[in-house]
Amino acid sequence: MALGPGLLESVYEVLLAYQLQQAGLKVRRQVAIPIEFEGVRFDEGFRADLVVEDKVIVELKSVEAITSAHQKQVLTYLRLTGMKLGYLLNFGAATMKDGIYRIINGKIE
Repeated sequence: MALGPGLLESVYEVLLAYQLQQAGLKVRRQVAIPIEFEGVRFDEGFRADLVVEDKVIVELKSVEAITSAHQKQVLTYLRLTGMKLGYLLNFGAATMKDGIYRIINGKIE
């Protein structure tokens, strides 16, 4: 993104959503990911930063380093939604290339 590192995640979220929509993609922000416990559904479980085309979860971070907890967060979202593809984007990485993690069916690449 042209603005570079150091901004809040919410800023990157709104700008990335805008860019994806300008490219013609359906994007939803702060999408509730419900959990089910003892047969009861709770919508307060989690929120995905972006869901693109109802197929891809995009979780945004602006941190010095991605941890396994960040990666597990996306894996959990994928499992709970049944989606197959997720991206973890860290805008705090030295270069954006170093901040992109693709997560597929429980694999982190």
